Amino acid sequence: MSDANKLPSPDFFRALELERTQALVARDVPTIRRLHAPDYELITVPGRVMSLERYLSLMAEEVFYASWNHGPMRVRVTAGMAAVRYQARIRFPSGREVLCWHTDIYECDEQPSRGWRATWSQATPLPPDAELQV
Repeated sequence: MSDANKLPSPDFFRALELERTQALVARDVPTIRRLHAPDYELITVPGRVMSLERYLSLMAEEVFYASWNHGPMRVRVTAGMAAVRYQARIRFPSGREVLCWHTDIYECDEQPSRGWRATWSQATPLPPDAELQV
């Protein structure tokens, strides 16, 4: 495999996930758009599907996240796709807190200038007796 075709390291995706979630907390729309594919979908803890445009419209109305803390991230990388999985503690402005597994799928856009972008995310609640790794 030539250097031009070399896959990014797991640490690249850990940093990308941190940047992505920090942008969500900060409501940084240009960064959110850069790091999410136009057809991005989030499966929320209650099991609802949310498009990128719906996500952004909710953020425009009011602060969506108060904080997002990550546990150790496991990463799998193939030629055109990467998966990132970790436990998260997500706080909302209401004071509500969600403890969940968070899984994100990144794909490398066909246009190299766009790079790697999140296409799917899913949050799965942790059972009450789980030992949180955040």
